[in-house]
Amino acid sequence: MKKMSKLKKIILIILTIIIIAILGVAGYTFSKGYAMYKASIKDFPIKECFSEIQDQENFMSVDEVPDIFIDAVISVEDKRFYSHRGIDLLSVGRAILTDLRTLDFTEGGSTITQQIAKNEYFTQEKHFSRKVAEVFVARDIEKLYKKDDIIEIYINTNYYGSGYYGIYDASWGYYEKDPIDLTDYEATLLAGVPNAPSVYSPKVNLNLAEKRQDKVLEKMVNAKKLTQSEMKAIQDQQITK
Repeated sequence: MKKMSKLKKIILIILTIIIIAILGVAGYTFSKGYAMYKASIKDFPIKECFSEIQDQENFMSVDEVPDIFIDAVISVEDKRFYSHRGIDLLSVGRAILTDLRTLDFTEGGSTITQQIAKNEYFTQEKHFSRKVAEVFVARDIEKLYKKDDIIEIYINTNYYGSGYYGIYDASWGYYEKDPIDLTDYEATLLAGVPNAPSVYSPKVNLNLAEKRQDKVLEKMVNAKKLTQSEMKAIQDQQITK
């Protein structure tokens, strides 16, 4: 009995040490991320960042692109975009579980707003302190701007492969037309490209781009932005074009 009691005490001490270590690491990561966030927005305030993008030539508003393109982007990248305030707790929770299981950042759980924060302020390096900083910037963006403003920044700064940045350049580069004139097939194809531009560029591998498009269309059906028959009509264009 004494041996069991002693063993329990040892286990309790070990668990306490582990918990303290975890809390210490979490605290350090949080403080480092917060400092990174403060330094970033001090050097480049969010309003200044957004103004520079909005003032660029050929900046596209949501009224200058097809509705189906916006629906496709949101469905595949951040389906709760219009209901969260920059952080999607459901996606974050799922991503954390996956990351803990794989011991890697296999999932980011990033919202569209977080992706803007990452792309405009931080490197693509995957570490927890950067993620903390990204969350704080995303929170500030959501406080300062309406959802349509945020999605406009997103579609105008995304890389669409083959040297095309922003939906205007991508639309003209791939299809030689204004974004508003994109067909449903073209709009939903382009919506999937930024996930891996070097892979999904239609000029690099149209077959892979259309496989990615299929995932976009499935997400749109799940989000009730397309019916099954509408999805099939777009997919038929993959075969007949």
